Amino acid sequence: MNRPDIRNPKFWVPSLYLAQGLPFFAVAIVANQMLKSMGVPNDELNHWTALIGFAWVFKPLWSPFLELASSKKLVVVGFQILGGLCLGGVALALQAPFWFAASMAMLALVGISAATHDIACDGLYITSLDEKQQAQYAGWTGTFFNAGKFFTTGGLLLLAGHFEKTLGVVPAWTICFCILAAIMIGLGLYNSWALPLAKNAVTEDTNASAIARTLWEVIVEFFRKPGIWISILFIILFRAGEAQVQSIGPLFLREARNLGGLGLSTAEVGAVYGTVGTVAFIVGSIAGGYFTSWLSLKRAILWLILAVNLPNLAFYLLSHFQPTDLTVIGAALSVEMFGYGFGFVGLILYMMQVVAPGKYQTAHYAFATGIMQLGFVLFKLFSGDIQIALGYQHFFIWVMLCAIPVAVLSQIIPMAARPQPEEQEHAAVQTAHVG
Repeated sequence: MNRPDIRNPKFWVPSLYLAQGLPFFAVAIVANQMLKSMGVPNDELNHWTALIGFAWVFKPLWSPFLELASSKKLVVVGFQILGGLCLGGVALALQAPFWFAASMAMLALVGISAATHDIACDGLYITSLDEKQQAQYAGWTGTFFNAGKFFTTGGLLLLAGHFEKTLGVVPAWTICFCILAAIMIGLGLYNSWALPLAKNAVTEDTNASAIARTLWEVIVEFFRKPGIWISILFIILFRAGEAQVQSIGPLFLREARNLGGLGLSTAEVGAVYGTVGTVAFIVGSIAGGYFTSWLSLKRAILWLILAVNLPNLAFYLLSHFQPTDLTVIGAALSVEMFGYGFGFVGLILYMMQVVAPGKYQTAHYAFATGIMQLGFVLFKLFSGDIQIALGYQHFFIWVMLCAIPVAVLSQIIPMAARPQPEEQEHAAVQTAHVG
């Protein structure tokens, strides 16, 4: 039964996690498509959008200081509205003569705002719902987070493609970022009514100095975990092939056919990648969870790694045969995205079950997700350079070879948390959501 001090979660969980997904995918995917339309080379656009991604890498470092706010609701609503204003700033930046520098600066602010929002968003969900409700609405969080992906990389790209043809590139993307800004601000205003207050506990020790000391202890304890460095290496290498394909794949779809791409329009990319591909990813994620639950992480991990990486063969075949039929292209991308969703579950469970357990389980899980994002950012950062050096066909062969180190490593490292006697008596089981 719902506690009397909060609204029914069905009125705020969807809006809360839609607001988490929209800015993330705006930075991770939509910005790349906009820059591609503006004629920015693959290497340069991936350098800059990867650097913006560091906001999600380092967010655990400032997350404890959000406890100084009077409530998590205040932080969530504030950063939703701020994120909307920054997305509107991207639309304004595109009008400037120095549009590239201005838009990168505004996207960086979107990234910082969205990463900070993620912290308070998950904290509000955990503290406002009891364990039964957390489990009951867990599926909703992933569904509406991915609804943000469906909207941005599907519907928004379709709209951008239409306006590119009728109004031109700059007006098209100006309209799209204005739409994103309006939705985010609207969600912020709605959530100012709908969200539970989720007050932060205030004690005499709630001050910046005490929080900094606790944060330092959390960091030290994290790096004292047995086998932590090999775990960090595993997390980073897990993303080697996937990060490069997710960065270059949508650009390959847009690239001119005489340059090795498929020559699709912005709208066509939205149709095959942002809609059909997103649905395949969600179905794969659900199937991967059940598969791992049935087999156990230790026995499933190699299959999960192969599921993430082997379907990248679809991109190689697309680059080799360069089909023009959207049905064929969509089918190939669905296979790749299904495998990505199916196998990525392995990394999430590895972080939850192997890296996070201990005295500071929730905080250490947040650190692990930061390292996960670091893996994505590092490989995205150089993906454009590698693609330009190798060409698309050889690039997609390269990303499949990137699976070999992590596949080998998965067979020689523990797939269960190592004993930590000094922490066991303090261990607490908590639930965290991955954005």
